[in-house]
Amino acid sequence: MQELRTLLYEVADGRARITLNRPEKLNALSLELQQELNEALWEADNDTNVHAVILRGNGRAFSAGYDLTPLAARRPSPEGDHYTAAYRGGRTFDDDAWQLERAQRLRMAIFDMHKPVIAQVHGYCLAGGTDIALLCDIIIAADDAVIGFPPARAMGALPNSMWLYHCGPQWAKRLFLTGDTVTGAEAAKIGLVLKSVPAEMLQAEVEGLVDRLAMIDSELLTANKRIVNVGLELMGARTLQRMAAENDARAHLAPSVREFGRIAGEQGLKAALAWRDGKFGDGRARVEGPETRDAEGRLT
Repeated sequence: MQELRTLLYEVADGRARITLNRPEKLNALSLELQQELNEALWEADNDTNVHAVILRGNGRAFSAGYDLTPLAARRPSPEGDHYTAAYRGGRTFDDDAWQLERAQRLRMAIFDMHKPVIAQVHGYCLAGGTDIALLCDIIIAADDAVIGFPPARAMGALPNSMWLYHCGPQWAKRLFLTGDTVTGAEAAKIGLVLKSVPAEMLQAEVEGLVDRLAMIDSELLTANKRIVNVGLELMGARTLQRMAAENDARAHLAPSVREFGRIAGEQGLKAALAWRDGKFGDGRARVEGPETRDAEGRLT
């Protein structure tokens, strides 16, 4: 494996620890990081010393999403041009879908590899962060983690539709249609993650689970992971992922997406995010009890 610039990779005690390592960017997913993650996952899968993989983030977040730096540097587009033409690197629907499918192929290694992958989620797990976390075999989150897909408000559709298989259609729609977030503790209640624990206990919880996996013959782990994933495929999971990428390309044609890109190009990314999210208050959903809000849209 070549030298990694955006990840930390270590093997010890029957496990590979893959750490997203762009803490200054809240582990935003650049294309380079996605390519290195794909390479590291297959390296771990090929290593007979590895029984399972822990996927985690360095710093304050698991991952706050895709790297939007190219968008911040974008110039205003000519009339009729699309935000996707600048950000996704293509001027047609098919170009956009092709770029989205390329990224999808990189992260599908998590689903396709033989060995189990455990996501250790803390801090922000937003947008692209959820695209990789929800492909993992087991997700354990800190109670106070923040999980959701705010870009659904004005930047497209979700290119990963594993949400449906984790939390069911109603909660998937509730979170898709608003871009609102839930905490790690709430995500556990709706089945979006396996469980949540206090943040200070997260690492020990994940390592303890992998201690148990490391005592199992890796070929048995493979057999038991893959039969469940075949079941997901029979329920349409793989086809739905492919369709999700194309659906995101379709959603990029929406007027609000073009407007987001215009604001980002003319006023900067911070202004575009404020336009996208400001009217949603704290941007949170409440899993149990009524969603009463104050005048600024914050849960009370």
